Amino acid sequence: MEENSTFDTFEMQLNESAKGFLKETAKWAYFLSILGYIGIGLIVMAAIFAGTLFAAMGNMAREMGSFSSFGGSFITGLYLMLAALYFFPVYYLNKFASNAKAALRENDSETLAASFGYLKSHYKFIGILAAVTLCFYVLILMGVLIVALVFGLK
Repeated sequence: MEENSTFDTFEMQLNESAKGFLKETAKWAYFLSILGYIGIGLIVMAAIFAGTLFAAMGNMAREMGSFSSFGGSFITGLYLMLAALYFFPVYYLNKFASNAKAALRENDSETLAASFGYLKSHYKFIGILAAVTLCFYVLILMGVLIVALVFGLK
């Protein structure tokens, strides 16, 4: 005969204040995700216009030579990569918000669990991105110090 512990049969219930907090959080998350999508659109537009701007600068200043086309392509590619990188946390935040609002509206615990999965993915992505950014900054700082030491000693 199997014995069930208290933890196996435990089911968490949300009281009205927790539901209110979650509902308000979902509204703000949805608002922030919409702003994020607008920001992604602006980044993509900036990427498109960067290539055009550098090409126009290259036509005006002949001394830039081939840098104008390379620079425009590089900036366009960089901005498009940033937009793609920015898309994922915004998407996860939007999915959290829409699923949380639907779960509260329909009183569905499965949808609520899915929404928390998207929130976990959002914060996991942001955390990994922050760690990578910090490592990148440390590498830049070390590079600057090495260059300063090498050229400062001569």
